[in-house]
Amino acid sequence: MPEQDFFERVYLVCRMIPYGKITTYGDVARAIGSPGAARMVGWALNKSTALDPPVPAHRVLNRMGMLSGKKAFGNPMLMQELLEQEGHIIKDDAVVEFHNVLWQPDNISL
Repeated sequence: MPEQDFFERVYLVCRMIPYGKITTYGDVARAIGSPGAARMVGWALNKSTALDPPVPAHRVLNRMGMLSGKKAFGNPMLMQELLEQEGHIIKDDAVVEFHNVLWQPDNISL
């Protein structure tokens, strides 16, 4: 299934995000060879909540550093709480100075 393969590649990249770092839906899409598929990355992450090993979906934000996927976590505060536990400061549903903690999955081989 092509969709399944896409989702698995998303999960693989997201599992590489270092603790304390964040990335964007667009960065994940580019890393898996699907530039322009940022929304599909979000869709894949919505389906990842019960996977083992876990997928740190809370570390994936929109291109402005906003917690745009927070509703997918059930509890609307959970995404923020997880990010704060990793040392991030959240203000108005965005990671403060997110460019300083941005991890870009360049040059990875899937």
